[in-house]
Amino acid sequence: MSDTSGTPRTPRRPRPLRRALLAVVSTLALAAGAATAASPSASASVPPPPSGWTQVFADDFVGSAGSGVNTSNWQYATGKGYPGGPANWGTGEIETMTSNRDNVSLDGNGNLRITPRRDASGNWTSGRIETNRTDFQPPAGGKLRVESRIQVPNVTGAAAKGYWPAFWMLGAPFRGNYWNWPAVGELDIMENTQGNNTVFATMHCGTSPGGPCNETSGIGGSTTCQGTTCQAGFHTYRMEWDRSTSVEEIRFSLDGNTFHTVRENQVDATTWSNATDHGFFIILNVAMGGGFPDAFGGGPDAGTQPGHSMLVDYVQVLSSGGGGTTPPPTGNRDAYGAIQAESFDAQSGVMTESTSDSGGGQNVGALANGDWLQFKGVNFGSTAARQFSARVASGAASNVSGLVEVRLDSRSNAPIGSFAVGNTGGWQSWRTIPANINDVTGTHDVYLTFTSGQPSDFVNVNWFTFGH
Repeated sequence: MSDTSGTPRTPRRPRPLRRALLAVVSTLALAAGAATAASPSASASVPPPPSGWTQVFADDFVGSAGSGVNTSNWQYATGKGYPGGPANWGTGEIETMTSNRDNVSLDGNGNLRITPRRDASGNWTSGRIETNRTDFQPPAGGKLRVESRIQVPNVTGAAAKGYWPAFWMLGAPFRGNYWNWPAVGELDIMENTQGNNTVFATMHCGTSPGGPCNETSGIGGSTTCQGTTCQAGFHTYRMEWDRSTSVEEIRFSLDGNTFHTVRENQVDATTWSNATDHGFFIILNVAMGGGFPDAFGGGPDAGTQPGHSMLVDYVQVLSSGGGGTTPPPTGNRDAYGAIQAESFDAQSGVMTESTSDSGGGQNVGALANGDWLQFKGVNFGSTAARQFSARVASGAASNVSGLVEVRLDSRSNAPIGSFAVGNTGGWQSWRTIPANINDVTGTHDVYLTFTSGQPSDFVNVNWFTFGH
């Protein structure tokens, strides 16, 4: 798990030794994870990617009890629906989503908790968070894996009536439109209701009602949690989207066992293309009431007990494979959202490590003269971006500093902007530094390059973004 103490590491050791130490720490973390795996209630670190897989996103929700989520990774969806979108989130659920810590917070033990509450007047509140990123999809000819280790609210029977916890994804074109469901695709990796020991996985697509995907039910399957119930312990829920097969497949599993598969040839080509030829964003929420609980008895009612949390140990996205010609940038990265440094598409001379910055997760480190990071398909839109800012930290010696530069489309192109950074007080002492850049519109590959007159490491980067 990430170190949340915020204590700077000074001085920084030479790069080869630092990497060796990082490997030792990672080995110890794996051993600790193995020691706790037998306990369903224990918090576990994000597991390392299996051979052949690359981590493109992760959050292990490390932070002090009562703190909020890392807003570099997540945004709160609040109210009773998206602005200008369908009422009650389009599902008929009755709660009001908030960003209040009573509804959404870290528990101090490495978990996110989303907790429905009911006030004295009988009004329900709860929480819903969504990734800022909307670009999660498999590479051409490759695979995407999205997984989370979750304990659904530990409440059963009449006290659970109306509970609807979920871990799911929506197609990127939905964000900002809110009326193009289900055509843009929805992938429900885990849904549970009424405190039953049953979880559901579903793909929504096509038209509603009815259509090729049998809406509003979708193309779904279900299974039960073994060993401990879904409510009594943590279980791992996974979606694996496979473009390496002749017929594209989306597979859903519980604790490593596949229980539901949706295949490209189950629907017509247009329906499949509309639902999958774009990125997705991830959602975690606990709804109260709505169409899904209604199908299993309804609620909530006077007998429903508030205050039971869904606990989320981690969320991880992995990518594997891909071959042939790399497609041109699709603009799936939003220039004006926080772009995580560890989500790079290519790099030279860098490493990733746990961060003590707000919300935890990872940062990119060991950045020195000549190192670089590439981020494909960053969409700046039609209104020119004129500003750049990055979340950085440095424990470099007092005589060591360097430039963080932004280049477009090629590392050999001249920088469009840069800022200088020296010691900030430690390698985990974070600050956000702004810079002006030349006007940018359209979609580009973005390179962060690092230039210094000395060979020593001079900066860590957690995330960066652009502005008008």
